[in-house]
Amino acid sequence: MKTAAIYIRVSTDAQREEGYSIEAQKEQLTAFCVAKGIKKYKYYIDGGFSGSSLERPAIKELIDDVKKGKISMVLVYKLDRLSRSQKDTLYLIEDVFNPNNVDFVSLNESMDTATPMGRLMLGILSAFAQLERENIRERTRMGMLERVKNGYWMGGGKIPYGYDYDRNKGILVPNKDAKNVRKMYEMYLNGYSCQQIADIFGLKYDRIVYQILTRKTNIGIIAFRDKEYKGRHKPIIDNNTFMLTQEKINDSSQKGIQSSSGLLSGLMVCGKCGAKMHYQSWGKYGKKICCYSQQSSKKYLIKDKNCNQKKFWADEIEDIVIKDIMEFSVENRASKSIKSSDIIETLQKQEKLAEKKLKNLYNLYAENEDDIIFETISENKKELENIRKSIEKEKETKMLERKNLEIKKQVDNIGTLWPAMNKEERKRLIHLLIKRIVINDDEIKIEYTI
Repeated sequence: MKTAAIYIRVSTDAQREEGYSIEAQKEQLTAFCVAKGIKKYKYYIDGGFSGSSLERPAIKELIDDVKKGKISMVLVYKLDRLSRSQKDTLYLIEDVFNPNNVDFVSLNESMDTATPMGRLMLGILSAFAQLERENIRERTRMGMLERVKNGYWMGGGKIPYGYDYDRNKGILVPNKDAKNVRKMYEMYLNGYSCQQIADIFGLKYDRIVYQILTRKTNIGIIAFRDKEYKGRHKPIIDNNTFMLTQEKINDSSQKGIQSSSGLLSGLMVCGKCGAKMHYQSWGKYGKKICCYSQQSSKKYLIKDKNCNQKKFWADEIEDIVIKDIMEFSVENRASKSIKSSDIIETLQKQEKLAEKKLKNLYNLYAENEDDIIFETISENKKELENIRKSIEKEKETKMLERKNLEIKKQVDNIGTLWPAMNKEERKRLIHLLIKRIVINDDEIKIEYTI
């Protein structure tokens, strides 16, 4: 005999609401089973979990049992107990319950998906559940904005390194790591790199240090939705230190762009392990190109610590790439991606016809609530969505065509212009023309952008 699954969920906010407690839901749903003569049932309870996603232990167990053929029916007190996401609700019904011949009953809405009316009600009610969730989210955002405008921390989310969150006062408070933050600014201004600072403080990535150094929270500012507000919390560092640090970061960034280690920096990939490859000084002999998997200073870039990729003289690799660029047939490659027909105009005409057809179907359904019309509406909505996706895809294709034409203009006369270009001009052209360079022992594969 299969089991009837009684699913119960309460979020942390809903636990205090009358009728939504675990015991209240369990009592109502058990009484339903007794009234219907259902003798075998099992409780699946998610206590303190939001209904905005399916990342809940009990719902995952329920889905697994359904797919194993253990369940005959799923019972919930109210539809939004199952999920507050329309997409997730329809997924559970259409892709989990129905294919496994599992009926779904919502006690509060008197819904049974074994009937056509129950399936219609499901679509309508799940849409309202989704709307309510979005309204809650919007109200939450508005509340957060008002808090930030008044200088309070928005609450929730990740607390910045160096601070704790005082819920009673609603502000950030510097903690024991604040002295580390001050030390990071001091070390950076004294010449330490972000990677060196990360290693010293046991942080995984140099990017974390960069984020700390550029975070305006440290000078009493709260950034929220692309705007900045004066916070009530105590700054960790002064404005002068922050500004000096930003100037040095910007200078370093510009220098990195203008005088990076080589023409091919950022383009080279190891064909053996997939890690990036970089320029490395090789004493008085020049520079070699090496795989990051063979360098321990940036552990997060290592793909295979046992990678046996060869090391190459940089000037030899550069010569090979430059020669290939000179032989690169821009005319042939660019012409392959250019279309002459205007597909977008045709698709837009189809879109207008589909919209008109859908509008007529809605009017027809309003006069006569027929299941066949409802199914036809769903089919036409999918068709209209596919047309719109095709329009967007064609627009992206057009943009790519224009980009290819621009590249073509710049590289048509590369043989004549190259000798007159300086190192940075050559590098910009190479990065415009090449997507990546895969190096595997003595084999070099160049992937062009057009």
